[in-house]
Amino acid sequence: MYIGEFARLAGTTPKAIRLYEQLGLLPEPRRRGKYRVYRAEDLEWVAFIREAQRLGCKLSELVPLLAGLTRLAEFPWQAVEQLVAGKLAQIEAEMARLQRQHQGLSQCAALLAQHPCRYGAPVRQDRGEWDHPVEVDQAHEVA
Repeated sequence: MYIGEFARLAGTTPKAIRLYEQLGLLPEPRRRGKYRVYRAEDLEWVAFIREAQRLGCKLSELVPLLAGLTRLAEFPWQAVEQLVAGKLAQIEAEMARLQRQHQGLSQCAALLAQHPCRYGAPVRQDRGEWDHPVEVDQAHEVA
């Protein structure tokens, strides 16, 4: 099949397929004249790449795993397992950071809820500032 049909079946675009090839993520396709010809097996490569991207892998992380491979039988499952373990560790660290941030924001929200200026009441900055009566604008007084 040609690149348009292949991309459609793979759920992507011909541009993405060309990029995967350029990066070495897909085996070099056979050619019929100037046209690329893909096999059904090649859909599995694209499915793996797209799923890896969906799970947070960057194409640059996949290049060392897939570059130069020509058959699925050569697939580096052990390296993929290491990549997955590394991604899980990154996610766990990010979750811990977000949990700390959540706790800090929750504490801040609780303190703000108790603050006297929450409902528009003025906060006394300097005791002397509030000891003197405020002069009322005579133009606004009602007789």
